[in-house]
Amino acid sequence: MSPIEDHTLRYQLANELHARPFPSLQAPCHAAYLAIKQPQEAANRDRDADWAHLTDLLDRFGAKHPQPGATHYFGDLGRYKFKWEQHTEFVSYTIFVDGVRDQPFDKAAFDVFPEDWLAAAPGVRITSALIRVETMGPPEDMTGKLGDWFVPESLAASRILDGCAVMAGDFRIDPAGHMRFAVFVEPGTGPRRVGRILQRLCEIETYKAMSMLGLTRARDLSRRLGPIDTRLEAMVEAMTGGAARADETLKALLEISAELESLLAKTSFRFSATAAYEALVAQRIEVLREERFQGRQIFREFMARRFDPSMRTVKATEARLKTMAERAIRAGDLLRTRVDVERSEQNQKLLESMDRRADLQLRLQRTVEGLSVVAISYYAVNLVTYILGPVGQEIGIDKLILTAVATPVVLLGVWALVRRIRKQME
Repeated sequence: MSPIEDHTLRYQLANELHARPFPSLQAPCHAAYLAIKQPQEAANRDRDADWAHLTDLLDRFGAKHPQPGATHYFGDLGRYKFKWEQHTEFVSYTIFVDGVRDQPFDKAAFDVFPEDWLAAAPGVRITSALIRVETMGPPEDMTGKLGDWFVPESLAASRILDGCAVMAGDFRIDPAGHMRFAVFVEPGTGPRRVGRILQRLCEIETYKAMSMLGLTRARDLSRRLGPIDTRLEAMVEAMTGGAARADETLKALLEISAELESLLAKTSFRFSATAAYEALVAQRIEVLREERFQGRQIFREFMARRFDPSMRTVKATEARLKTMAERAIRAGDLLRTRVDVERSEQNQKLLESMDRRADLQLRLQRTVEGLSVVAISYYAVNLVTYILGPVGQEIGIDKLILTAVATPVVLLGVWALVRRIRKQME
């Protein structure tokens, strides 16, 4: 018996579940994270450019290349551990380094990415971050460090993963252009768990930044929707009052509908992507199982106060756009119905007018036919009299008698001939 045949994609799909492993890290350590995105049409970008940029960095360190077509890579760059991931709209680079620098969040930690290599990036920076991982000490020591490293007003800190670590960040860009996050882990915490924490922090920051792109699009769209909404309301009011011609109003409504549909097409991807990124932010925070640390706001509360209102603005703008498009369509349908009714009435009046004209034309035709019979008969009688007059005189028939006899005969003959012609024409 031959073995069962596998689906051609079976192994590829199974391996996809294990395609992006978490790094294994020991505290203390630090990481430099960078996410690059094309400014326009990022989802349809040339991914070969991403590949070329990656291999350029690997060649500088003499590292091996990943398999062609790979969307992730994890390996060593000299004394560094390096992770690269290619996503739908962006590419991320993460450098993991053992130990920590004396100066917290030293911008020199980002120097692992060469300046000329950064300048040649196929896109722009959507976010970058420096993450410092230390072994957990006394609470007062951690409190002092957090007060020195972060802005108290926006600082979020929480115990995570059943108290095995404390993570903190203020989601502010420092003078060097990077976000800052700190992680304090309990002694003995497994390296994979430390790697997962760092990975989650990078994902939270990146997905948050990608989500906020939707807010910018929503604000721009709101400015455009205001005048359109005013025009739409004016047209609907004109429809109600009957102040304008229906066909002209319908044409203007169709123009508004086309404009709204164009805006929907241009923003649908951004808004749907924003919703997906927002869900990922919430999910990544949820899996960390936050607990309050020394009465400070946790990441979930920070997002509820600062991030969620932005996402609600995006959703409200998207809903407004869809509602306006539906209103324009409904108004157009009602106006089309009104135009059809008016045209039906006009057509009915036109048909009635045509019936009256046809009736008059028929009467005129019959009148003309009658006159024609008389005229033809007159000439026919004269012709008969002229021809048969001499013969009648020879046989003794008076000309008047001949005319009197010929007249009804000729009339009847001409009438029958005209009637036959009319039947043939019908």
